[in-house]
Amino acid sequence: MKIAFHGAARTVTGSKHLLTLDNGKKLLLDCGMFQGMGKDTPEMNKDFGFDPRGVDYMILSHAHIDHCGLLPKLVKEGYGGKIFATPATKDLASVLMEDSAGIQENDIKFENKRRALQGLPYLEPLYNTQDALNAADQFVVVEYDQWHEIEPGLEFCYTDAGHIIGSAAVHVRITKNNQTSQLTFSGDVGRYRDIILKAPAVFSQADYILIESTYGNSLHDEFVQTPDAILEWITKTCLQKKGKLIIPAFSVGRTQEILYALNQLEVENRLPDLEYFVDSPLSQKATIIVKNYPRYFNAHIQKVLETDKDPFSFKGLKFTKSADESKMLNYYKGPCVIISASGMADAGRIKHHISNNIEDSRNTILLTGYCEPNSLGGRLKLHPAEVNIFGQMHQVNAEVGEIRSMSAHGDYKDLLQFLDCQDPSKVKSVFLVHGEYKVQLDFQKMLQEKGFANVEIPERHQEVDLG
Repeated sequence: MKIAFHGAARTVTGSKHLLTLDNGKKLLLDCGMFQGMGKDTPEMNKDFGFDPRGVDYMILSHAHIDHCGLLPKLVKEGYGGKIFATPATKDLASVLMEDSAGIQENDIKFENKRRALQGLPYLEPLYNTQDALNAADQFVVVEYDQWHEIEPGLEFCYTDAGHIIGSAAVHVRITKNNQTSQLTFSGDVGRYRDIILKAPAVFSQADYILIESTYGNSLHDEFVQTPDAILEWITKTCLQKKGKLIIPAFSVGRTQEILYALNQLEVENRLPDLEYFVDSPLSQKATIIVKNYPRYFNAHIQKVLETDKDPFSFKGLKFTKSADESKMLNYYKGPCVIISASGMADAGRIKHHISNNIEDSRNTILLTGYCEPNSLGGRLKLHPAEVNIFGQMHQVNAEVGEIRSMSAHGDYKDLLQFLDCQDPSKVKSVFLVHGEYKVQLDFQKMLQEKGFANVEIPERHQEVDLG
């Protein structure tokens, strides 16, 4: 049995791991898109590192684009098998893939106009809307905590990972000659004190573990309450400076967390009387889907639902629908809050909002989660004097802020707690994925100190023999 790491290897995005069984069958864990990798991003997304036609089974951990974003390309290039997912993941991934296709089609259309003037050959998107719809048709729903037989001697089970609605850790059991071994893939591990979701679930003993390591050497600020932090930035930017608060936020997870925090402020009569725009049709669709799965909410939100039927809504909230409505925000003169995707500020409408507002010192760009170093959000975190957006240099006069307490990824304490249910002496190998290499080196030492003897940090496309 072998495993090859074709993405999220010494980097955070592009999750894809290919397990090859002794009988030759191939099982793919995730098929994510690389994001925020600068000029290398398009090329990295073109090559899987394996032939999609040779993949027999596909299991998806959750619906974020860096985990599901290349599924339409996988199907387009010949994968005809099932795509296993939890119910919420199926719903979310379907709308995210279609949205991604639309963004690519629009971006390519714009780029090809420029190339036509230069006499250059036309480009094609990685996939189109029909490819996304085709991929959605291949989804098969599997509930949490149920062992599902894929074929004789091969089964898997989902347990709640607490990262976003529907997110799961994947546990694969392979039986050969009456000997069973388990490989666990963490997906993305959530936080044990998440304000909306249940904590990550315990899981059975594994022989091999693939674990994410995004925040493998840092701790989130547990003493800063998200509503208080957001209110502080609203007060400073909108009430005192009369500016716009621009918040890049992932459509799934982060946007709903921000809306819930703003709802809390309204319940406590602390929400400033402003207009709050969610400028992302995808975020609106995702929020509706999240509301459809209250059974995944933690006990606190279940209690809130007894008196507040919609904890993601409040006075002043407006969802923009069309591109024209989005463009009109450029001419909005008063102070306001604009929440838009993507969270790394590297694509989508948020990039336009930052471009249009970054030179005004009254405004604030508020980052609320992880950003790849080469993404626009990652570059803004360095507080540069100027930044390149859409090929044009902009003076960074707006304040760049950050709320470090807002992350759907667990910090190193959460990751270690996730592994507390395991006997380290029985784990043959731990593989660190979904993290920056320097961070992984620190997390590797922590795991070794916890008794995990063999902790590896695979490179992209590296294949390891599991025996």
